[in-house]
Amino acid sequence: MNRKFFCVSSCPDASLPARSTLASAGYDLSCYEETTIQPKENKLVRTGIKAEFPSDEVLLVFARSSLFKKKKLMLANSVGVIDSDYFNNEANEGEILINLVNMSDSVVTLEKDERIAQAIFVKFLKTDDDETDSVRKGGYGSTGK
Repeated sequence: MNRKFFCVSSCPDASLPARSTLASAGYDLSCYEETTIQPKENKLVRTGIKAEFPSDEVLLVFARSSLFKKKKLMLANSVGVIDSDYFNNEANEGEILINLVNMSDSVVTLEKDERIAQAIFVKFLKTDDDETDSVRKGGYGSTGK
């Protein structure tokens, strides 16, 4: 299986992630729509995209380095972890949502197509005695329920 980004069906005009330079590790993720975040508010920001990739990989999402410096926004969970079975889940089609917190005392508005995060594909290992056989049933925050 190859790695590929797609627009979710409700966002056919979303900006597909791209690397900025030949040596860039991360694919830039952008806001799908203008989004306003109130002071101290935590908000899920839509990207309008999903990612398909092999089951022995994970897609790690990090805030862009300039996000806090310029806007005082940070990822609420430090690093987003997107599992391969999140793709095309029945709850939200696998749309990648960026959980941001506004640490400032001012309202912050993100423009449509503004780059806010970077996504990096990473291989991972399992323990020799791993026996997990459950299947994802939902979208964002659904595992372990």
